[in-house]
Amino acid sequence: MRKFIVGVIIGLLIPAVAGYAYFRYGYAPVATSSAPMPFEKTAAKMALRATISKEAPKQSPIQPDETNLTAGAHLYADNCAFCHGMPDQPATKAAKGMFPIPPQLFSHDEMVTDDPVGVTYWKVANGIRMTGMPGFGEMLSPTQMWQVSLLLKQADKLPDQAKAVLAKPAAQPPQSQAEQSQAQPSQDQKKGRVAHTHDH
Repeated sequence: MRKFIVGVIIGLLIPAVAGYAYFRYGYAPVATSSAPMPFEKTAAKMALRATISKEAPKQSPIQPDETNLTAGAHLYADNCAFCHGMPDQPATKAAKGMFPIPPQLFSHDEMVTDDPVGVTYWKVANGIRMTGMPGFGEMLSPTQMWQVSLLLKQADKLPDQAKAVLAKPAAQPPQSQAEQSQAQPSQDQKKGRVAHTHDH
């Protein structure tokens, strides 16, 4: 009996020590370019689905009329497009560098039009841990979060007024000093061009 108990304790300790060493000595992937940890996607999806099914509201208190969808388009452009993209536009540089890459919510294959609107509302309000998705529960009002959620629910059949709001390019991150230097000629280059012009 004693050997059995000792065996059980050792059997429990070995995975615990291995798990600690995995994180303590830098084997766990932490860069966005790294492959996910074993079972990471499965565990994350399982936990997310269970929580959302328990907590997500079942119905929207507002209607998906033109006023609300247009308001949702403005909110989306200001708060979401930076990561989730605009219709008929490529993903932003910021989105491409994230892990997991945020879904492009106006791309046909990644729309959430089939999801219950309450599920999208839960994600907007609460965010999702260990992704780049923030929770907007303290930044937007419930009505505003429902407007964005309804917009995404109706993403494939929006009124023209909402489409017009989404026609502008998604915001890009500010250029770094190196990028600005490449994009703009230096003072010496400008002087050289001026001198070259005078020579002719």
